[in-house]
Amino acid sequence: MLIAIGADHAGFAYKEAIKENLLQKGFQVKDFGTHSTESVDYPDFAHPVALSVESGECKRGILICGSGNGVAMTANKHAQIRAALCWNEEIAQLARLHNDANVICLPARFVSIDEALKMVETFLKTDFEGGRHENRVKKICG
Repeated sequence: MLIAIGADHAGFAYKEAIKENLLQKGFQVKDFGTHSTESVDYPDFAHPVALSVESGECKRGILICGSGNGVAMTANKHAQIRAALCWNEEIAQLARLHNDANVICLPARFVSIDEALKMVETFLKTDFEGGRHENRVKKICG
């Protein structure tokens, strides 16, 4: 499975740790940057990640910034993206199970790297439940 990943300067260290963890687990990862802790603008990384998921090039996306809000707001501007701001494993699981989220957004300043790794793992292994949630998800794009 090809996973898109991107982060701003606040999420750089988390991006690197998550990417390494995914590669060790056999995932393919497309890294959209940033590539340092130098200050950057999060939309420059969130849009390319969202586009890669929206186009079908990548199966899922991972975005990280300080609060997770900026990257989530940016990614959700794309019609086929359902980006979920997650702060614990249960939220990450429900984002997939009930909302068919295809991008997870993580707040680097508010969760540990270990927590972020667990959320990503849960997000990637959880399937969409469908059923009563199917019609709700279809209504998201209007």
